[in-house]
Amino acid sequence: MEDIVIATNNQGKINDFKVIFPQYNVIGISELIEGFDVEETGDTFEANAKLKSEAAAKALNKRVIADDSGLEVMSLNGAPGVYSARFAGEDKDDDANIEKLLKILGDSEARDAQFVCVISMSTPGGPTVQFKGVVEGEITLQKIGENGFGYDPIFYLPEKNKTMAQLSAEEKNEVSHRRRAIDQLQTYLNRGDD
Repeated sequence: MEDIVIATNNQGKINDFKVIFPQYNVIGISELIEGFDVEETGDTFEANAKLKSEAAAKALNKRVIADDSGLEVMSLNGAPGVYSARFAGEDKDDDANIEKLLKILGDSEARDAQFVCVISMSTPGGPTVQFKGVVEGEITLQKIGENGFGYDPIFYLPEKNKTMAQLSAEEKNEVSHRRRAIDQLQTYLNRGDD
């Protein structure tokens, strides 16, 4: 089974990749480089994903996949966006991020939102390619569901009549923004095998 290295220390993301990519041995970068971290100085998901994948590919001298993803709330001009993980502070506290967002939205009816995922794949000496997945939904008034991570408990999917946190890992990975980006990556990888 071929290895595929994911440049993240986020176990939730690694688990998502393992469910979506069962044909690969998915390895989180922390298994190969202790304390690997890249400062996300980009102002787009694309820029941050590229920073991570290129730095990791250079450090390991092998093909690496990174993603940058987050939540965009339309009535907040796309916030929290690239700051999704640190919305309530540098310590990346999911509950604090959710509380802050719900407080800002209050009882507003303008709750349309989307999860965005940009996957970047870098190969030493080769080009970096990127793929973007988006899933649209709404922000709930309170947390519902126990599964997932991040903003999943407040991201409602009308077509499922559930929040992301009410879906099983398999259900989530059929519809998620990460799945949609990975499907494009998979098509690209398959094309390269011809």
